[in-house]
Amino acid sequence: MVPLEQARALALDSIDIGSPVQTPLAAAHGRFLAEPLRAPRSLPNFDNSAMDGYALVSSDTLGSNRDRPARLRLVDTIYAGALPHRPIRQGEVCRIFTGAPVPAGADCIVRQEAARQEGEQVLVFVEVAPGANIRRKGEEVAEGDPILPVGQMLNAYAIGLFASLGVQSVPAWPAPTVAILTLGDELVPAGKSAQAHQVFDCNGPLLSALCRDIGASVTAVEQARDEEGPIIDALQRLAAQADVLVTSGGASAGDKDLVKRTLRALGADIPVDGVAMKPGKPAGVAILHGHPVVILPGNPGAASVAFDQLARPMLFKRQGVVESRRSVLAKLAARQHKQAGLTYLLSARLQRSERSSPTAIVRPQGAGQLLQNVDADGWITLPRGRADFPEGEEVWMELFGGATFAAAAAGLSSVHQSGDSR
Repeated sequence: MVPLEQARALALDSIDIGSPVQTPLAAAHGRFLAEPLRAPRSLPNFDNSAMDGYALVSSDTLGSNRDRPARLRLVDTIYAGALPHRPIRQGEVCRIFTGAPVPAGADCIVRQEAARQEGEQVLVFVEVAPGANIRRKGEEVAEGDPILPVGQMLNAYAIGLFASLGVQSVPAWPAPTVAILTLGDELVPAGKSAQAHQVFDCNGPLLSALCRDIGASVTAVEQARDEEGPIIDALQRLAAQADVLVTSGGASAGDKDLVKRTLRALGADIPVDGVAMKPGKPAGVAILHGHPVVILPGNPGAASVAFDQLARPMLFKRQGVVESRRSVLAKLAARQHKQAGLTYLLSARLQRSERSSPTAIVRPQGAGQLLQNVDADGWITLPRGRADFPEGEEVWMELFGGATFAAAAAGLSSVHQSGDSR
């Protein structure tokens, strides 16, 4: 059994960063940018109007008000997607609409509510400052500038930004593939009839959802009994067909806990055989014929914690990034007692206060339970070396939302052309 920090490091050592692929923009949502890109054009690419109104020379409006409006001659109308017919001169005005190019000679736009057209004249009732209501060429991105950093998650806004620059595909790390194997004679698939002594298999759906939450593609979900033959077949077959094989159940040292001993019989190396944490102490990481295998306990609460601490960072590394979650110091709402030799990770709600530090509210929970995680804000960490944590003590709480990402390493492999989002 190794400390949690060492287990994470060994887990990360067991997996390589994937090879980036040139990914069509339509398939790039949720992926991570693998190479720096420079803007092929400026954004916007020309000076344009920020609103519907009139383009004119600002000095023509000096002293203008409701009683003494500036009277200017209307000489042109410009719509978005059209070009001005000629430059604007002193004493002239041009009707213009949002997104239309600003004509040469004009240095401002007056909003249409502050002007009124009367025949071939336009009355302007306000002074307009130079540059008002004009979106300047390159004010968002200048041609040749870096667009987004390597490791940037390509969310909807990033996709829209690339599209607005005319980019059709981006170099991105593909979704890692995951195979899931749940083990246990007591397991029954959801939808089947279960006897009183049997339990429905929740780990298959749970782990599949946790994988999809972080951008992984689940290629197989299978279930096996606690028998050596079926386990050997499933381990060999599933490990070879995915980037990571995740097992749940059969991870401890009981008579029917066969995963680790079967992996060893197959020649696997097991750099992590038990982790000094709770829940999830039986968890491990193996390498079977070059393929990483994450070994999770069968209890769903323990499986979810072990997945979060071991499989999650591995799958992000496969996508070329390191995740950094936000952490806050929070006061314990109630006393906590634990085994001194283990790191405890307990799901909690965060109660904020304007007058003091936030409070971590830990619900009753156990290795076999999931309800406490449904609307939790994060994990509180009770470190090794102590058994008792009094009410009101500040502890670190790792929040589930608002994580940031950075590239896992520099000098990564070159991008391969592919039309597949994976």
